[in-house]
Amino acid sequence: MKSSRLTSHDGAVSACALQRRSLDSQAGVLMTLFCLALGAQQVAIKAVASDIPPLAQVGWRSLIAAGLVLAFAYWRGVRFSDFRAGLGPGVLVGLGFAAEFGFVAWGLNYTLASHMSVFLYTAPVFAALGLHLWVPGEQLARRQWWGIGLAFAGMLIAMAPTTQQVDAWSVLLGDGLGLLAGLSWAATTLVLRRSSLSEAPPVQTLCYQLGVAAVVLLPLSAWLGYLDAITLTGPVVASMAFQTLVISCAALLLWFALMRRYWASQLGVFSFLSPVFGVLFGVMLLGEPLTLNFVAGGIAILMGILLVSGKGV
Repeated sequence: MKSSRLTSHDGAVSACALQRRSLDSQAGVLMTLFCLALGAQQVAIKAVASDIPPLAQVGWRSLIAAGLVLAFAYWRGVRFSDFRAGLGPGVLVGLGFAAEFGFVAWGLNYTLASHMSVFLYTAPVFAALGLHLWVPGEQLARRQWWGIGLAFAGMLIAMAPTTQQVDAWSVLLGDGLGLLAGLSWAATTLVLRRSSLSEAPPVQTLCYQLGVAAVVLLPLSAWLGYLDAITLTGPVVASMAFQTLVISCAALLLWFALMRRYWASQLGVFSFLSPVFGVLFGVMLLGEPLTLNFVAGGIAILMGILLVSGKGV
């Protein structure tokens, strides 16, 4: 009996693996759009941070988006019994999402936004390592590992600060919190691929993420006094609308849909483009300088993506 169960399980894993494929041009375009949205997200949060604290932004957008996605999930045929069946991994995915943005908001009190981008987007490296070790079919070839290394090195070059820091220990603390945010993101990816949520509808997974994040982050924001520090202005409404509809609904649904069709280890490396786009939006919208190290690092990132997206040994 035990042997037959193992055989059945292995067959299910193999069938699941066969459903996923390597990146193609369509996936590349969609992932680029996804990264564009994430890059714009950083500017949207920063632009109104003086009127609404970042942690409160994430809490409120998660609550509103959770309601919208839940209604969409019901319309797509996802019922209460489906949510109850995946509740365990769903809560873990939601806690990972909440931890990721909690660490980001906390870390930005101590370090630069450029540093936070670097350490947050170490997530694909941690995720690729975990997927390589624990998820059948997600093993990377030697050339793809070189691609990850090149992309990560390029990201460090592109996002390296050009100004001297005054409080090195404070910056180090913020960098450590950014690293924890990246680890939280990677852990969420691993839970998703190692659990029944791997084949669940994307709207179901997103409901878990947004719902748990709202339950955790809004009370935390209230306890820290952030909800009393909100000033409702036109830019705040516009930013929150963008974060809720584009980021928390459309972009995340796209991410989970792609995760069901393509190898997560290859998709993940595209997220290295997000901080690059964030810098570009910062230059265009906030007047931040464009440096030579960003140009050189961006080229290295693109070369790394080409290596990871291709096949080989």
